[in-house]
Amino acid sequence: MTNKEKFMRVALKEAKIAYRNGEVPIGAVIVKDGEIISKSYNKRNKNKIATHHAEINAIEKACKVLGDWRLDGCEMYVTLEPCPMCAGAILNARISKVYFGAYEVKSGALLSNYKMLFQGSLNHKGEVEGGVLLEECKALLKDFFKSKRS
Repeated sequence: MTNKEKFMRVALKEAKIAYRNGEVPIGAVIVKDGEIISKSYNKRNKNKIATHHAEINAIEKACKVLGDWRLDGCEMYVTLEPCPMCAGAILNARISKVYFGAYEVKSGALLSNYKMLFQGSLNHKGEVEGGVLLEECKALLKDFFKSKRS
């Protein structure tokens, strides 16, 4: 198993916690120098706060752990391609690379639509790789929304 698969499996575990709590099952993990420094999942419904996406929660925890808002040299693993809000937070935190599982064709902001980490006018650019454990990430989301519809 590669490191990206190992860390995405941790993100999937976080997503499953969200699922059990009735949240959209998205999990995020932040890694620095091969070590997990934070992990989280969606908590919007629980906390009644629109910005409590998995990525934002993980970024806030990582900033506290490192004692800095700059997350240079960190990688994020997230089960679904980040939305524009989360992509903006990733940019602002200066995360070096993002690995995501499922593509978000409607509002994905890293590869599917906006490609926010590649904007020429921004002073920080990051790397992105999508499709890590794609089928597992897609299946979890599909199962969640199917259960909500029935």
